[in-house]
Amino acid sequence: MATTGPDEPITFVISVAAELAGMHPQTLRQYDRLGLVIPARTKGRGRRYTKRDVQRLRDVQRMSQEEGINLAGIRRILELERRVEALEAERDALRDAVAASEARRNRVFAASADGQVMPIRRGQRPWDHSSKPAAASGGSLTVWDPMRALASLGSSGTPTRHALPGPSSSVRSVIEGTIISR
Repeated sequence: MATTGPDEPITFVISVAAELAGMHPQTLRQYDRLGLVIPARTKGRGRRYTKRDVQRLRDVQRMSQEEGINLAGIRRILELERRVEALEAERDALRDAVAASEARRNRVFAASADGQVMPIRRGQRPWDHSSKPAAASGGSLTVWDPMRALASLGSSGTPTRHALPGPSSSVRSVIEGTIISR
């Protein structure tokens, strides 16, 4: 008998799983005791096998009967397979984290004298609305790179503050982080 809930994978009671795997239910109980294929349990402690468990049972039977591997060797092989799967999942998670970090690392912002902030690509020159460099049109532009800001943290753990002088030698703005004036 197959059982399933609204968000649960299909599971099989031991008799159905044994039939699907071509084994006796007692063999499945023995494999469970040895830790070869450990099914989920119900509240009443009944075994519930997934399709993956049934495939693993078939693999155990093949390794034992066709390849002559003893049960201790099969247990070690299955442990190593589980470890490889865990490492692959960890690798994928780390790749995703590196990709997200790279995306954040490449973020640079430009702020015009009138306070407009716009993201720009690394290496892109910021332009004002008239398609001329802000410095050429008489204004000033501040570029902020968040990753350089992190790198400029002092030993106290606080960001370095940089100020750009305004047109009347007063300080126009203070931004935490590294600032490149263009």
